[in-house]
Amino acid sequence: MSIYERLDALNITLPELTPPVAAFVPFRRSGNLLFSSGHIAKIGGKPWVGQLGANVTTAQGIEAARGVAIDLMGTLHAAVGDLNQIKRIVKLMVLVNSTPAFTEQHLVANGASELFGEVFGDIGMHVRSAFGVAQVPFGSCVEIELVAELL
Repeated sequence: MSIYERLDALNITLPELTPPVAAFVPFRRSGNLLFSSGHIAKIGGKPWVGQLGANVTTAQGIEAARGVAIDLMGTLHAAVGDLNQIKRIVKLMVLVNSTPAFTEQHLVANGASELFGEVFGDIGMHVRSAFGVAQVPFGSCVEIELVAELL
């Protein structure tokens, strides 16, 4: 089953590439590696504002991270033209806007990690870092960047 067939089976439509809102590019290829800029969680097309441990639940954070993963796949598609050209998802870095007492960043990050596994299979399994941070751009609850290896 191709990547696109898996996306269809999951009822996922890839979004268009979001233009950067500051002095950076959305992705950069170096050799056979593709690096993405950070993508923030959105709801209804606007930043999903909130802080885990205050006004966003772990379940909502997981949903937000899953949404970011979909946006990242849209960026990968825009960068390479065909997601079947991805050799592997190498690494995710997940920043979770959270209170000092919140300790479930790893569970929030699973929202993205598990979706990459569902869509890409074994090549979607990656290494990962998940951090609790005091804030991310626009007050969004989650920000994720990734590194992918290309064929």
